[in-house]
Amino acid sequence: MGDDSNGSSAGSEESFVKLPTIKFTKLFINGEFVDSISGKTFETIDPRTGEVTTRVAEGDKEDVDLAVKAARAAFDGGPWPRLPGVERRKIMMKFADLIDEHTEELAKLDTVDAGKLFSFGKARDIPQVSQTIRYYAGAADKIHGEVLKMSRELQAYTLLEPIGVVGHIIPWNFPSGMFSVKVAPSLAAGCTMVIKPAEQTPLSALYYAHLAKLAGVPDGVINVITGYGETAGAAITHHMDIDKVSFTGSTDVGRKVMQAAAKSNLKAVSLELGGKSPLLIFDDADLDKAADLALLGILSNKGETCAASSRVFVQEGIYDELVKKLEVKAKSWAVGDPFDPNVRQGPQVDKQQFEKVLTYIEHGKREGATLLTGGKPLGNKGYYIEPTVFTDVKDDMLIAKDEIFGPVMSLMKFKTLEEAIQRANNTKYGLAAGIVTKNIDVANTVSRSIRAGSIWINCYFGIDNDCPFGGYKMSGFGKDWGMQGIHKYMHTKSVVTPIYNSPWL
Repeated sequence: MGDDSNGSSAGSEESFVKLPTIKFTKLFINGEFVDSISGKTFETIDPRTGEVTTRVAEGDKEDVDLAVKAARAAFDGGPWPRLPGVERRKIMMKFADLIDEHTEELAKLDTVDAGKLFSFGKARDIPQVSQTIRYYAGAADKIHGEVLKMSRELQAYTLLEPIGVVGHIIPWNFPSGMFSVKVAPSLAAGCTMVIKPAEQTPLSALYYAHLAKLAGVPDGVINVITGYGETAGAAITHHMDIDKVSFTGSTDVGRKVMQAAAKSNLKAVSLELGGKSPLLIFDDADLDKAADLALLGILSNKGETCAASSRVFVQEGIYDELVKKLEVKAKSWAVGDPFDPNVRQGPQVDKQQFEKVLTYIEHGKREGATLLTGGKPLGNKGYYIEPTVFTDVKDDMLIAKDEIFGPVMSLMKFKTLEEAIQRANNTKYGLAAGIVTKNIDVANTVSRSIRAGSIWINCYFGIDNDCPFGGYKMSGFGKDWGMQGIHKYMHTKSVVTPIYNSPWL
């Protein structure tokens, strides 16, 4: 695991950690692990090596039908939507406790599936999963409507009711985090669900399903169909018995999800899609802090982050000095085996993503951007790419317009506040943005002017369970996290009665 071909930090045959034992590879339907109806399986690939980790059941339309049937029965006649909120809370708290007991195992699964840093997964990613489940468990018995003061001789109140059977389609970049941010609020609301993890990263979702059953989540409430987007995912989005789809992924696939929802039963849809998020660094910024935030924003999770700060706008007075700092810091960024605790960047998730990122790097060179550092694959095994920084980037270059989803930063120079705002908004996306300044007036002006769902001032990735997250424009609609994250899994029902017998009613 530690030879030189796996990145700049590796250099010995030391085994950093014992690899996980793969326990669950079948579909999870109605509380049981079962083979796909076709009997087909597909390979999961370890991005550290490009080698096969295991084979997983390949679900298709027929399997989705079975899972939806189980979820429909669990919703229409089962106990979960009818349990008092306090009882759902107890089960969800037990679910969170079981996740805490298996943190290391779950972190290992996401490392061999997605190339995620094991040390970060164990310390942050998986603990955040249990925290998210506890957060929404705490909301399960606090779901209340309103009493309405009417303008006529009527009394009315609203009920908040679970929306029904939910199809969750989960991306590969945060397989555990996105599982929890979708499953936890819909569980708390009283929904049942069919979950399709990305084909690149199916293993942790199956493990979570196992733990949910141990915690006491009734059969049929959580179902997991592993398989491909164009088959299993499409079957979910077109299904007439699914009441809502929650999708996180690319904008192109998001369009297909909306089209499928419209063509089937007009099911509700929430989409968290792509981004090309700007980071605006003003000339009063602390240069070391600004450089660290810029690298954090683009290199965290090897750039496979929808809110990555892939466009960095730097005011001209500090541009040259910041470029020097970024070059030094980027070259010292340790890339290698994600099980190595000294590594800060593992491999891209798969060969397709690896090749896509390298293609964009070549585009940047051909279009005339200056390659400051990086730009090459590392080693001859696995999907590692050097941290890459381009300077002299123009707004109309592909690397400045397209979501690359890799460790590639585009640096651009600006003069005035107004210019920075205009160029930051010159994108079809609107997921997030960052501002680095000591001037509160600048921070307030820019934060109110940028059309994006999250604005982070003198920080980046300021994501928390309490804070809604979601995009503007082609970055989607609907919020995850916060109480808005649970309300999107509920219907509001108005109940009206007359105060007295009026002839007009």
